[in-house]
Amino acid sequence: MARAKARRRDARARMPLSAHLKEFRTRLILATLGVAVGAVAGWFFYTPVFEALQEPVIAAADRDGAAVSVNFAGIATALDMQIKVSLVLGVVVSAPWWLYQLWAFVGPGLKAGEKRYAFGFLGTAVPLFFAGVALAWWVYPRAVDILIGFTPELASNFLDAQLFISFAMRLVLVFGIAFVFPVVMVALTWARVVKARTWLKGWRWAVLLIFVASAVLTPTPDVVTMMFMAVPLCLLYFGAVGIGLLRERTAAKKEARLAGQTGRDIES
Repeated sequence: MARAKARRRDARARMPLSAHLKEFRTRLILATLGVAVGAVAGWFFYTPVFEALQEPVIAAADRDGAAVSVNFAGIATALDMQIKVSLVLGVVVSAPWWLYQLWAFVGPGLKAGEKRYAFGFLGTAVPLFFAGVALAWWVYPRAVDILIGFTPELASNFLDAQLFISFAMRLVLVFGIAFVFPVVMVALTWARVVKARTWLKGWRWAVLLIFVASAVLTPTPDVVTMMFMAVPLCLLYFGAVGIGLLRERTAAKKEARLAGQTGRDIES
């Protein structure tokens, strides 16, 4: 029984390209279904989430006495906003599920004895994703406060609801997904798709891209907000490289030991 399962796992690891594409489609469909289920749950939490998103706007209006509000420009805008918020909440709520599907797609590239690392992947990726979401939620009101502060005196600032929601939801997703990428790096190194030394050789470009992406994706013009995203990502990047190097060194020692043992067996 155990040998049969091992053969099936090994056969899956040697799947041709067409089979890998089919596997990718299956995992994508399962992940999408999970997000859809989460979106249904998110639909019922739209009101408290929207009220929380509005709080910085209301606070800025009360503090400065300016005409600042979220403006619904079209007859279907409110419905469209609720759908968008529900979908993003679905992505957040179902993060453990679609992260598992990501691992299940990468997993066949690992050896049978390495499947147990799925728990390590999920146990690291899920908290990091939610940590990124939490950091985005912390940055959001400060970003809104800074941006509204550019409104000239005696002027009104009617925020387009579509742009307002897109701004908030993009911030949450970008931070969450960005914090997961280092775990994906480790998974690719573990599956021997990308060598750790390849990640290490490109560290200068990686740091540059992280800072550029942080400057573009963070909505405020101040350096502090950008650093809140860039510095943790740089630390996570180098942490992922270190884990990958340690993994490759351990694997090389193990393979050398097995090769030496095989050579002695042949001689004897």
